[in-house]
Amino acid sequence: MNRSDSFTSTLLQQHAERFWSHCQSIFAPYLPALTQAQLADLKRTIALSDFAREQLLSSPQLIEPIFTQPDGHLFSKEQLADELTNLLAECEGEVELHQILRRYRKQYLIRFAINDFCSDLSLKVSLQHLTDLAEVLISCTLSWLTKFCQERWGYPADIEGHEQPLLVYAMGKLGGGELNFSSDIDLIFAYPHRGETQGARKSIDNQQFFTRLGQKLIAALNQVTEDGFVYRVDMRLRPFGESGPLVLSFSAMETYYQDQGRDWERYAMLKARLVGNTQYHKRLSSMLRPFVYRRYIDFSVIESFRKMKLMIAQEARRKSVQDNIKLGQGGIREIEFIVQVFQLIRGGRNPQLQERNIFKALALLTEHGSISRETYQILLTAYHFLRRSENAIQAFADKQTQLLPDDDLNQARLVEVMGCSDWQDYYQKCRQHMANVHREFNLLIGEDNPNELPLSDRWVTYWLSDWDVEESISWLQELRPEWPHAKVHQEMLGFKEDIHKRSIGRRGQIILDKLIPLLLSLIAEKPPLMTLKRCLHVLLKIVSRTAYLELLYENQGALKQLIKLCRESEWITETLARYPILLDELIDPELLMALPEAQEYQTFLQENLMRVPNDDLEGQMETLRQFKQAHQLKIAAADVSDVLPVMRVSDQLTGLAQGIIAEVVELAWQQMCTRYGQPEGTLGTDDKGFAVLGYGKLGGIELGYSSDLDMVFVHNCEANHMTSGDKQIPASQFYLKLAQRILHLFNTRTNSGTLYEADMRLRPSGNSGLMVVHINTYHQYLKKEAWTWELQALVRARAVGGDAALVNQFNDIRIDMLASERNRDKLRQDVVNMREKMRKHLDRSDANLFDIKQGQGGLADIEFMAQYFVLGYSYRQPALARYSDNVRIFESLAQFELMDNNTAEQLSQAYCYLRDLGHELALQNRPKVINQVQITEQAEQVWACWSKYLLSDS
Repeated sequence: MNRSDSFTSTLLQQHAERFWSHCQSIFAPYLPALTQAQLADLKRTIALSDFAREQLLSSPQLIEPIFTQPDGHLFSKEQLADELTNLLAECEGEVELHQILRRYRKQYLIRFAINDFCSDLSLKVSLQHLTDLAEVLISCTLSWLTKFCQERWGYPADIEGHEQPLLVYAMGKLGGGELNFSSDIDLIFAYPHRGETQGARKSIDNQQFFTRLGQKLIAALNQVTEDGFVYRVDMRLRPFGESGPLVLSFSAMETYYQDQGRDWERYAMLKARLVGNTQYHKRLSSMLRPFVYRRYIDFSVIESFRKMKLMIAQEARRKSVQDNIKLGQGGIREIEFIVQVFQLIRGGRNPQLQERNIFKALALLTEHGSISRETYQILLTAYHFLRRSENAIQAFADKQTQLLPDDDLNQARLVEVMGCSDWQDYYQKCRQHMANVHREFNLLIGEDNPNELPLSDRWVTYWLSDWDVEESISWLQELRPEWPHAKVHQEMLGFKEDIHKRSIGRRGQIILDKLIPLLLSLIAEKPPLMTLKRCLHVLLKIVSRTAYLELLYENQGALKQLIKLCRESEWITETLARYPILLDELIDPELLMALPEAQEYQTFLQENLMRVPNDDLEGQMETLRQFKQAHQLKIAAADVSDVLPVMRVSDQLTGLAQGIIAEVVELAWQQMCTRYGQPEGTLGTDDKGFAVLGYGKLGGIELGYSSDLDMVFVHNCEANHMTSGDKQIPASQFYLKLAQRILHLFNTRTNSGTLYEADMRLRPSGNSGLMVVHINTYHQYLKKEAWTWELQALVRARAVGGDAALVNQFNDIRIDMLASERNRDKLRQDVVNMREKMRKHLDRSDANLFDIKQGQGGLADIEFMAQYFVLGYSYRQPALARYSDNVRIFESLAQFELMDNNTAEQLSQAYCYLRDLGHELALQNRPKVINQVQITEQAEQVWACWSKYLLSDS
């Protein structure tokens, strides 16, 4: 939509008329070709841009091709590349090259000025056009110069003779697709391998070739000729800065960033993007990505960003910069800082956040909960306003500036472009946007850490001195009067002695010096010593990993959550100490407590695994383990906070295990199919012909924090079926290898430990039996060979994964077996004998302590009673065999009047109480034995029921 050539400002209207009067005679031969709308665009453009007016006065023949474009001033990157390639096709030397590039750039910048001043083109599109132009100019120039240099010195090759290209990293706004109207461009040069040139009379080293090529590329873009320049090229972001080589090999780049890369270089590399495309692009980007993004959530970047912001602010003050919409408080740079700090904090764990473009990055950070919707809107609105202002200011005279104009004419121009009523109106809006941004910056990043405590002389003496006992205890009494000061002092002394034995850098020591008093100030009055011990134990494990110290220091919510969890659970303490990456989960206490539905775990795990390449087995195994640990931590946090009752805890832990089982089976299946193809009977279907049966606590939906997984694997392939791959094997052998692969994924110990201990002893024939059996073989074994205890185990069995048809077949088999009529007296005797045998070998009770599982009247007695009733009475009530968990079995017994309601309720309550105690003891890493006094009433009730139903002859 074109705008009028008249202006609201009288001053600007007067200048516009004067400019037109001056230009009209020179433009006259070219005006008849323009429509009235195009003529209005021309008048408006020369009034608002001195740059456009000067260029058109020197080259009026451009008026017709520029202003009579059939598609307005929109174009694609491909169109630009084709046009410039054709222009360079006949270019015969560097002088001509420089001339073509500069004239081409000027022609398109005029079109950009028309877009900005005469149309409603969005900021995103405008910035992308500027980026596309720069990228095309770089890539086409590099292509022409590469051929030019190869004609003189040969083509650079590695030791195997493969031709080597020069790779150009676009940094900053060019890398992010957000280039300014008059921006300089930050570049870094690299090449894959060392070697020499081939095909010339005399070879030269690849380093020398690419240095010469890089110098010529810079000159082609940066050198000022009678036609001006293309772009100011800044190479200071390269390794070693201005003192470093102009171009480096991949290996030299990797070594530099691994050994010497600094914080600001991580920030710079965040937007780095390779121009063009070669077979080496992906390799170089993958090589440098670990330098930019850490695998853990990285709070160390916050302090680095604060320091960078402070340096910029100091430089701005030194230069007495006023009204700088980029570097001033609340300017464009602070918006970029906010976005990039959260990308660097979380991007290593969430690759979706590794986005160079600020518009996309802002949206993703909001979607993933790093910033609120309100903050997003504030930042986005301000960014649009400030970047449109910046682009307009630069388009006035093709000058790289971010200062608001101080002359009346350019102020009137900016008011016009931004649609404001006058300068005061514009200025107030601009200051308001910047104030809003600076407020968000301080809330999210801050000039200083709001958690930082003033370090008193007493603290410095206490923490940094030789720890005089009386002085130390005196200081602790002043800090926390109610604590056991001598014991706390001993803990602190031991902690300090321990950290001196560990490698801790200067930055880590600085953070620790501030973190410890913060920790002491936040620990609750009761019980301080135990909580302090546990917190210091975690800190001792992470003291050499500054990023985790930064996380706790920068995020007081995470530190408070750590203190709370350590106070409530030794198991959580040990888990965090063993796997510090789980500290990331503490950042948002609300998210920590937000548990999914039990059936949703598989979906969330799938999303995590999608980020890992299919051929990265180690990455997949680490992802599985970290997923389990993170979600177990969340469940435990909800448990100790009394958010979940015991039944829900087990539901969550079991749902988590089932989700993991399903994905482990899927991973193992894909790996086996890649190697051997699919079993014949599964071709053309989504079925695997495979199912996982869960026994014990897994089958009974009663998993605890450290439970093993009791599993049995079954398949339904035909005996004569083969696999479909090049390397064919019998289907039965395929399923055996599948089972072995599943167990490998579960049991292998990685840096993150084992996934689960998978126990296969309940399969037919136990340890001597096949790892996976045909479903019919499984059925026949249960019918003809199973012992009573194996049928008891079947009561708590259920299918936890597999094909629907196979699962249904198992369910039918289970009901068939459990509902078979059997001699109840023999059954009762078998159950009692097995229970007494277990009690004799496993019961750890004594005169004072009660074993909550194996003790007389404990969990096992309740479980055996439930199994006895299911096996003894399901032939009369087959629905009794429907459930595998004990609570619903007792509900069914009451429903079918096989047990009175009070007894069933008592047994259910006792069972839940004992399980709850078991969870509490597990969270404290304590054996599952308690004082007899705590359990007397429940144990006596259970034993009375046991005696009534299993020891009497009735």
